[in-house]
Amino acid sequence: MKKIIFLHHSTGASVWVGKTNKYIYKLTKRGDVVKYFARYNREKKTSHSIQELLFPRSSPYGWNNYPFDYYNIWVKNGGGTSYMNEPTLEKLTSEYDIIIFKHCFPGSRIAEDTGKPDINSDEKKIENYKLQYNALKARMHDFPATKFILWTPAVCTKNQMTEDEAKRTQSFYRWILDEWKEKDDNIFIWDYYSYETEGGLYLLDKNAVSSENSHPNKEFSGRVAPLFCKFITDVIENGY
Repeated sequence: MKKIIFLHHSTGASVWVGKTNKYIYKLTKRGDVVKYFARYNREKKTSHSIQELLFPRSSPYGWNNYPFDYYNIWVKNGGGTSYMNEPTLEKLTSEYDIIIFKHCFPGSRIAEDTGKPDINSDEKKIENYKLQYNALKARMHDFPATKFILWTPAVCTKNQMTEDEAKRTQSFYRWILDEWKEKDDNIFIWDYYSYETEGGLYLLDKNAVSSENSHPNKEFSGRVAPLFCKFITDVIENGY
């Protein structure tokens, strides 16, 4: 049995629910991801459990889940006690076997580098993101018995970000896959970016709520939810 926790905000919530009718979800709290694992457990005779957690919450920390915020909570202020009521890695790894995390699409509105990277800066710049990601990787390596799944960046629609921002996000995305990710460690990358952009720079309008709303729509969420779940079970079964 593996205990799994999915840390997310609104984009993650859309995939968590998938194509499940919103009224049924309100009554049952069983969206596509939960239903997938229920079927998987029946068919495979396993008892894996998956839970969701809004991380971090709007209060007291603030509704921000960008690279700085994971670094701030898990590395800079890590330890055996919560930080601003948010669980540190020490707390999460003591309870869960697999920890999944992601950033919301405003994190793709990346500004130009200055040449003066600052790991303690919450400014959305690749130079800062890289320092924070490297610190996070080193921290996750301190918990080799736990598997971590990171989503590649969620991006905005073309109407919601500039071309330069989109290109910077694509550059950061490629750095994650080509340089940051290490072979045979305990960190796995789910390539959400490739599904939403389909090889382009932006969240495609057909995959979004609208060209003015960069949340994934129900059709797209329903399509990728089982792909997300399959990736998780591959990590469980094969260390994929």
